[in-house]
Amino acid sequence: MERLKKRADFLRAARGIRRVEGAVTLETCPTPAASVRPGALRIGFTASKKIGNAVIRNRAKRRLRAAASQLLPLLGRKGHDYVLVARGTTVARPFPALLSDITTALKAAHRKLDANAGEGHG
Repeated sequence: MERLKKRADFLRAARGIRRVEGAVTLETCPTPAASVRPGALRIGFTASKKIGNAVIRNRAKRRLRAAASQLLPLLGRKGHDYVLVARGTTVARPFPALLSDITTALKAAHRKLDANAGEGHG
């Protein structure tokens, strides 16, 4: 897993598929051809000031990183960018429920990606 660091990468993911599930928002899109590395997926994390002060935002991102490190090697697709956006309830959400939210969002986003891929070749 590689980390997204550039604002342009976050904006591209935001224009892609978005799924809101429980305490997390997932944004995903295919990795641009220039940035694709064989067998790699890219992940970014963000928390806006609406979540709370810096301590709370950092805690939310830490929890998202921990959940993503468990789930994305299993459920993530190579050649895709993922952005996990913290929501107001991310910090208080029990960790198993947070894992479940991310799993559900990933599966729904992948179904939508597959449906869009099918439409484009008609």
